Amino acid sequence: MSFKDLPLDARPREKLIARGAAALADAELLALLLRTGVAGKNVLQLAQQLLEHFGGLSGLLHTGADDLKSIKGLGGSAKRSELIAVLELARRAMGEKLRERPVFDSPDAVKQYLQLHIGPRPHEVFAVVFLDVQHRMLALEEMFRGTLTQTSVYPREVVTRAIHHHAAAVVLAHNHPSGSIEPSRADESLTQTLRAALALVDVRVLDHIIVSPGQSFSMAEKGLL
Repeated sequence: MSFKDLPLDARPREKLIARGAAALADAELLALLLRTGVAGKNVLQLAQQLLEHFGGLSGLLHTGADDLKSIKGLGGSAKRSELIAVLELARRAMGEKLRERPVFDSPDAVKQYLQLHIGPRPHEVFAVVFLDVQHRMLALEEMFRGTLTQTSVYPREVVTRAIHHHAAAVVLAHNHPSGSIEPSRADESLTQTLRAALALVDVRVLDHIIVSPGQSFSMAEKGLL
């Protein structure tokens, strides 16, 4: 059935107006954002394809801009730009939440925030979440790129940025582009090195979180800190 053949009350826009956004399925909400389909697929079919390809809404939200190019109909800039804008809005909304309350009031929000920021990166990124005395987020900074070792991450720079932000604590984070979120021995060794360096300026390391799209690993939760 083509989109034009759908009854009016089954079309996403009309359904939303009549029954509210909560009444729409994921594909219907996504179809509203996409607005039009592509040759051979109406907009609902395109939305469903995206969800299936990326593993649902969570997978789609953790998808990088380059990954979207591989989907027929998203090669142009307009639809991709709109999806990327929604992703950025999600990041900012989560960031606002973490600035308003202690990060470990909602540990899952911290993981999701980090997944959205660095999870989809095709290269390894090391980031630090700087926290105030009440453990509210002051800033997130991506500090290093490339394979993480004690020689590629410089403790002095992390300490310098912690002092700059007047941080009382930090959450360390990096991504694993391979998809595996298990920490390596190098990850554990680096964590202890940074923990010791930051302790010299009375800054606590609360956690080291490893992320990939849709997955996360907390060293604190696993007793590795």
